[in-house]
Amino acid sequence: KRQYVARQIMLEDYKWGKKEFTCINRLWTKESNWNYKAHNYRSGAHGIPQALPAKKMALISSDWRTNPVTQIRWGLRYVDERYSSPCKAWSKFKRSRFY
Repeated sequence: KRQYVARQIMLEDYKWGKKEFTCINRLWTKESNWNYKAHNYRSGAHGIPQALPAKKMALISSDWRTNPVTQIRWGLRYVDERYSSPCKAWSKFKRSRFY
């Protein structure tokens, strides 16, 4: 399951635990419902993390269109670099409806 994969990557790569997983789960459930095919036709945002532009996920791998794990890895990296934690990204989303 995608949430399980995300939880494992979060723990191994970022040392983020249960609280942070709760935040990323809420965030990505709102953004895409964890659907790697999710696409916002107005903005062009794509995938589980709703990357904009979507091709940014190629930084992780060229299979970003079809591989949920690539999207999860990119999304967690983005959250870490931009907000330092999923709960900070979730707080931003709650204020503005984007992150």
